[in-house]
Amino acid sequence: MKRFVAFLTKSAKKEAKTARNSGVLEAILKSSKLKSYTFKDLSVATRNFHPDSVIGEGGFGRVYKGWVDGNTFAAAKWGTSLVIAIKSYKIQGDKEWLKEINSVGELCHPNIVKLIGYCIDKKYRLLVYEYMPQGSLDTHLFRKDSDFQPLSWKLRISIALGAARALAYLHSPETNVIHRDVKTSHLLIDSKYNAKLSGFEYARAGPIDETLVTTSVKGTMGYLDPEYYFSAQVTMKSDVYSFGVVLLEILTGRKPIEKNRNLVSWAKSRLFEEHVMSDIMDADIKGQYTEGAAKEAFSLALKCTSQDSKSRPDAKQVVEELEQLLASVN
Repeated sequence: MKRFVAFLTKSAKKEAKTARNSGVLEAILKSSKLKSYTFKDLSVATRNFHPDSVIGEGGFGRVYKGWVDGNTFAAAKWGTSLVIAIKSYKIQGDKEWLKEINSVGELCHPNIVKLIGYCIDKKYRLLVYEYMPQGSLDTHLFRKDSDFQPLSWKLRISIALGAARALAYLHSPETNVIHRDVKTSHLLIDSKYNAKLSGFEYARAGPIDETLVTTSVKGTMGYLDPEYYFSAQVTMKSDVYSFGVVLLEILTGRKPIEKNRNLVSWAKSRLFEEHVMSDIMDADIKGQYTEGAAKEAFSLALKCTSQDSKSRPDAKQVVEELEQLLASVN
């Protein structure tokens, strides 16, 4: 794979910031290999963006369920052929919208959600993704109802491994991307419970010769690497920290910030107290793991969330440890 060039030139960034007409943005997208949809196409696919088709909502807009032809990916009537997810952007999100196209559109990995196409209109910016029928990881961990049965110990480790593999791919020299917003709501689950990373609005090219990249601080509180937060200097290890928080959520069933309690601080305090793993782990998976396996996973999460980025493993090392852990699960 040729060296990944993920982001816009300075002139294109300036255009994206100032332009509010489809002509300029279409010019930027000329070389895209993604399918171009009209707003009318996606209106048909979603029954005019009917409220019943809404499947989620993020910081930039709503996500809708729709349908396209399974062979041509042309828009199809509601309830026919291939299901898709349509992500909408508010008009002020042009920069992030373009960044997501320029990043995800070039990525190809089984643990990264696939971008199919885009739509540009005078008032709307939309992206068309493959549909992930099991929703996001956070709904499985924290939504307690009959639609979301608790994830088993084996599935949790498998999902964590999928997320780690996505990061290892992004952080490889060939791809060279820092995600900057790894969290459970950006880990989507397919029909076979494979995890796929999404949410590339803040992604940026990684360092070429230097360890640190100075940038504006982006991401979600509770997942942010403390070094990155205070210095505005991001590294691949910043993603590893965020992954460590995700792994702690998977193991404990607790959110990153809950009733003024920080999950990482809470988890590290367990090191200084006499606790068996069953006191720390999510009660929903009680009896499904050995004490040794739980300690191994918990230790990995704590290494990933080390205050000192140099003490954290890289994504490839995380993959190797999780592969060994998964292999030991019956």
